[in-house]
Amino acid sequence: MSKGPTNQILKADTGFVFGLGSATKELDKIVADLAETDIPILLLGESGTGKDAYARLIHRLSGLPEASLRKVACTRDDTKVLIEEIRTALTMEQPGTLFLDGIDELDPACQRMLISLLPDDEVYLNQRTVCARLVSSSSENLEQQVARGQFRRELYFRINAAPLRILPLRERKEDISALFDCLVARHSHELQRTPPLVESKAMDILISYHWPGNIRELENVARKIVALGNVDAALADLRGSTHTSHLGTGKSPSSLKVASRAASDKAEREMILKALAHTQWNRKRAARELQISYKSLLYKIKELVVRETDTDIL
Repeated sequence: MSKGPTNQILKADTGFVFGLGSATKELDKIVADLAETDIPILLLGESGTGKDAYARLIHRLSGLPEASLRKVACTRDDTKVLIEEIRTALTMEQPGTLFLDGIDELDPACQRMLISLLPDDEVYLNQRTVCARLVSSSSENLEQQVARGQFRRELYFRINAAPLRILPLRERKEDISALFDCLVARHSHELQRTPPLVESKAMDILISYHWPGNIRELENVARKIVALGNVDAALADLRGSTHTSHLGTGKSPSSLKVASRAASDKAEREMILKALAHTQWNRKRAARELQISYKSLLYKIKELVVRETDTDIL
């Protein structure tokens, strides 16, 4: 396998650029080095930061066949099906990669089962025990969950041999331009449209925005710009968002629409925080208390930038 820069590999294999900032380049270098080992990797980061893409990158750089990547979403409700899916993936006949997406969502029964299947050492590609190389991801702070008794300490240390934190987009703004250009090019190709011209003022808006939904939200904006063919119209919501810095004006937003949205967001955020605090951050139970779907709650948590540490101020 080529030892070229990871960003070049990303461009060639996926058309996806993670970024050009120093933090991202350093992470990509570490990923390239770890991918050639059997060490279990834990990807940490907010929803939408690219954990799924990094898991697939690790698998490709491992030299394993694409078909041998098994992704298991740990958020599914049917525990028996989930356990069987994990068990099957861990005992593949041919070596591959098991990607446990959202391992922080595993219930106690699944956690116990996983401990029983994983060997008590760092060697995972052992035909006598487990045939899958393990990559896990979490949007939550697992150390805090361990301290509260929500996540088993023994399991945490078995999956955490090499923890990698993927920074949120607001902490790597130097990556936004490259990411955005790549996403616009991708969706222009898919929709067979001419890539729109994005002037510097529009790019300033993109860079100043807080991006609570991270790369996933940036991709939605890029797709919208390509579909509409009108940059100003596509960025209208970002201009009026409370998550955008008001560059050059030094003034607070005075629009009634913006003020109303901000008040609504604040009220929703407080209700979500109270429900999460009451359920000890069990998001499925919190969704039932709020009488909304689990997926809707996850979206709101991303949109309103709700963090577990925020419950300390309630």
